[in-house]
Amino acid sequence: MSDTDTTTPDTPETAETTAPAEAVFAMADVPGMPFATTTGLRVRPDLYDDVYSDDEYEAMLELYEGTMSQIAEGEIVKSKVLRVTENAVILDVGFKSEGSVPLDEFKDPQNLQVGDEVEVFLEHLEDQEGAVVLSKKKADFMRVWEKIRQAHESDQPVEGTLMKKIKGGVVVNLMGVDAFLPGSQIALRRVPNIDELLGSTYEFKIIKLNKRRRNIVVSRRVILETERAGKREKLMKELEVGQVRKGVVKNITDFGAFIDLGGVDGLLHITDMSYGRVSHPSELVAIGKDVEVKILDIDWQRERISLGMKQLQSYPWQNVAEKYPVGSRVQGKVVSITNYGAFVELEPGIEGLVHISEMSWTRNVRHPSKIVSIGETIEAVVLKVDESDEKISLGMKQTEQDPWMVLPLKYPVGTRIAGKVRNLTSFGAFVELEPGIDGLIHISDMSWTKRVQHPSEVVKKGDSVEVIILNIDADNKRISLGLKQATDDPWLTIGEKLPVGRELRATVLRPVDKGMVLDLGDDIEAFAPVSQMGIGAEENPEDVVVDGQEVIAKVLEVDPIHHRIVVAIIEYPEDGIPKEPRPRAQIPVDDDEDEDGDDGEDRGADAASEDSAAE
Repeated sequence: MSDTDTTTPDTPETAETTAPAEAVFAMADVPGMPFATTTGLRVRPDLYDDVYSDDEYEAMLELYEGTMSQIAEGEIVKSKVLRVTENAVILDVGFKSEGSVPLDEFKDPQNLQVGDEVEVFLEHLEDQEGAVVLSKKKADFMRVWEKIRQAHESDQPVEGTLMKKIKGGVVVNLMGVDAFLPGSQIALRRVPNIDELLGSTYEFKIIKLNKRRRNIVVSRRVILETERAGKREKLMKELEVGQVRKGVVKNITDFGAFIDLGGVDGLLHITDMSYGRVSHPSELVAIGKDVEVKILDIDWQRERISLGMKQLQSYPWQNVAEKYPVGSRVQGKVVSITNYGAFVELEPGIEGLVHISEMSWTRNVRHPSKIVSIGETIEAVVLKVDESDEKISLGMKQTEQDPWMVLPLKYPVGTRIAGKVRNLTSFGAFVELEPGIDGLIHISDMSWTKRVQHPSEVVKKGDSVEVIILNIDADNKRISLGLKQATDDPWLTIGEKLPVGRELRATVLRPVDKGMVLDLGDDIEAFAPVSQMGIGAEENPEDVVVDGQEVIAKVLEVDPIHHRIVVAIIEYPEDGIPKEPRPRAQIPVDDDEDEDGDDGEDRGADAASEDSAAE
């Protein structure tokens, strides 16, 4: 071969394979430039030695090429570590030039040693600078992807770690590659708090694979369902109602806890956790803890297993009447309050009811919360025990002496006592004698001489009054009081003050049947019959006189026994007619409640009806 020989022009295939070499060796046959050999390599003339013939050079070049591995772009090749720099790892891939890989593409760069063999991905044989372009990261990915592909095709599980929560699911580290785990595929049931699972390692099934988009979707639920099916089949042969088994708490809800019995979950309802009152299942169980339960019911078609914990405990209501005899004093904690009373826990599983009527001797309790509060420890007396219905009646007021029993001794009939008007009703006024003890002044006992239509005519709410004890009914908790009895009876001397025949100025109060009522002064009322009003029989008294009109009356009769005064109207002075008729007295209705929410009428209605006959 002469220096002027040229090689045959490269075909497209030859150009593709030789392009990297041509980036190093020029192709011009000019002085000072490389010349071609039969191997296709270009050699610089200044490096050519006349000592060797053309055939010898060709042999040497062939020997050099044989030392290089047969490698191609786009493949994973083995390489050796030549040296490790601050930012890169220099590798020998068996090519005429070295390659480098960024240090951060290695998982453990600090452990790399010269001579270590590593796999890298050959991206390009030569770049613009003549260096081999390598990637450790791509090689790792391709190796992992191949494993993932094989696992997917063979339907084999792969191990992964839950890394971070994203929208719709969790990112899973699958042999160094990110995969997506949908939220619905995490477990058999919805996981309330996914954050608690982060960092955990599980086995997954690959359910979707797209290499072009590098999209991997995995499922843990598929594996769990398969496991459950196998365990379920086994448990179906083992589980029986009444069995006692150990399980692990998997999940807790407001209504109970799900217990893993070894592949199949059972529900431990909150009502079957304890004979005592349980506000929330977390008070007795915790996720991940072992529990011992009893099989209460099995429904394989609906895949439901009912479990119980309290069924492993002794029945607390057995012989409860002996433990809590009637009349005994007990202590307990208030666990619930209703409109009609408060439930008191005497021990886990045993509660008694303090009815609202058994809370106070003296207070008319509108709601139990006025007396007790949840969590408060109280003392009570056992009033009744019903083992069959699991009921115990308790009383709080029975822990103290009934003050009504000593009232007849404390306030004998005729006792004069001061009190405060607490409430008014249409039939009287309630007066507080001492805290929680009220008595009723009936309207018939408010005035000696005046017929009271409403107590507001005599007293007002909040007034301090002096009254006389008329009667005490301790059994029915009623006290009758007299306001008028605290003063002398004016009827004993009224005959001397108003003798028959006396004439005096009076005021028309109101019409009544067959006459008019007149005010003679000093709250003394008299009756003027129609026949004694000086009008015709055919005339209506209300057309002749008006309320508030002043007239001249003459005393006809005084009956101190029946508290009756009869007068005759003998004159209608012109100056006695009011410019405007006085409005008829309206009976006020007091709907206000007292400080304890009592309306008074409820407390004294019976007393009022009893005393109304006195009028």
